[in-house]
Formats: sequence, structure tokens, C-alpha cells
Amino acid sequence: MAYSIDLSGRVALITGASGGMGAQFARTLAGAGAAVVLASRRVERLKELRAQIEAEGGDAHVIELDVTDQNSIRSAVAHAETEVGSIDILVNNSGVSTTQRLVEVSQEDFDFVFDTNVKGAFFVAQEVGKRMLARAQGLAPGSFTGGRIVNVASAAGLKVLPKIGVYCMSKAAVIQMTKAMATEWGRFGINVNAICPGYIDTEINHAHWQTESGQKLVQMLPRKRIGKPQDLDALLVMLCSDQSHFINGAVITADDGFAI
Repeated sequence: MAYSIDLSGRVALITGASGGMGAQFARTLAGAGAAVVLASRRVERLKELRAQIEAEGGDAHVIELDVTDQNSIRSAVAHAETEVGSIDILVNNSGVSTTQRLVEVSQEDFDFVFDTNVKGAFFVAQEVGKRMLARAQGLAPGSFTGGRIVNVASAAGLKVLPKIGVYCMSKAAVIQMTKAMATEWGRFGINVNAICPGYIDTEINHAHWQTESGQKLVQMLPRKRIGKPQDLDALLVMLCSDQSHFINGAVITADDGFAI
């Protein structure tokens, strides 16, 4: 007997969906049956992804979102729920980084990383969480009470890496944020968990893996390989499903053993 997870009837909002892991997350959840709301500042890229998903029989919608702007967050979530329906699943994926030593970090550099990775992630989850809580308490209509929030942290939130110290700090904050939300919202059927990916090959870093320094890093990894966005598919779908009802506040690494 085959085991399958069906997300039909669920609405999933994916931030940072215009490329890399976010785009793959969207394709994966759409493939599992969810109606996906693609959110990012790069709307043209989102439209291309929507066309790809629809060509494969999926249901996709495009929403412009700047996670560093709270008005944009409120507007985007409201627009998504008006157009598609109540958000049942949030994949909180937007993230940025800089590469520099700590003594070189300016206030602008620090704010650039924390405004997106921590402040942005928090207020997106808060806005969606408020609506999930209202439905769970019978204060707002909705066919599904509870919800699933998956915060995309990083193995760098568990293991400090050179020259990306501020990024590591920001992802450690996302991990603590996940636990705090899970503690407060879990009793309402809202499960909040974090995924901590290791090194993943995306369009942003693809060229780096072909360089001498990139190859040197690969040779230092436990199994001398980097992952692909698809390597997170099974974990993501499981955390977004009804079957994950007993998993709350978990911080799950998917890093091929890197953080051990």
C-alpha cells in the first residue's frame, strides 16, 4: 500500500518564491494539491513560475510582497485571502545575506540582513498567525482551523560559519522565533516548525561551486556534495500536512550531516 500526502483544499503562502528554494517549495506544494500564493518583490519572475505551475496542472497566484515593509505585508496577506481564501500554510522563506568579516559589518549591512531575515519573517508570520488564531477561536470564517507555519532557518543558525556571522545570528533568531510561536500558538492547532538547510545549490550560488574556493568547501563537507532544492521536498510536504499534527516547535536540519 502506497503512502501519500494530499494537500488539496489547502492554501499555501510562500515568501521569497521568485527563485531558488522558494520556487521549488511552491512547485512542490502545488504538486501535492495546494493552491499556492507566490509572494516576492520580483513579480515578473513570479508570473513565470505561475505559468510553469499552471502548465503542470497546479493552482498558483501572484502577490507582490516586500517583507521589510509592514504595510506591504498586511496588504499582501489580505489580498491573498481575498483572492484565494484563508491561508492554511505559510512557508516563511525570504532571506538575504552578506559576506564579510564581523569587523567590516556596517549598521546598514546589519539592518539589511536582520530587517529581512528576522523582522520580516516575524511580521509575516504574525500577520498570518493572527488570522489563523481568529479562525481557531471562531472569530473569523474558514473551512480549516489551525495551520502550519514553516520557517526556513539554516544550518548556519546552529553552527557559526566564517564571514557570514550576521547571517548566522539572524537565522539563530529565526530558530528561537519558531519555538516562541510554537509555544504560544500550538494549543490552537497552529504548528510552527523550522527547517535548517545546509549548503543548497541555487541560481544565486551556482557559479560559486565551480570555483576553486567553492570546490574546496565541497571537499570539506561530510559527503563532499551539496544539496538541491528538491532534497527538501519530502520534509516540507510532511511539515505542511495534517500528518504533522504531533510535530510542533521542531528544528529540523537537512544538511547532509554538516552541523553534526
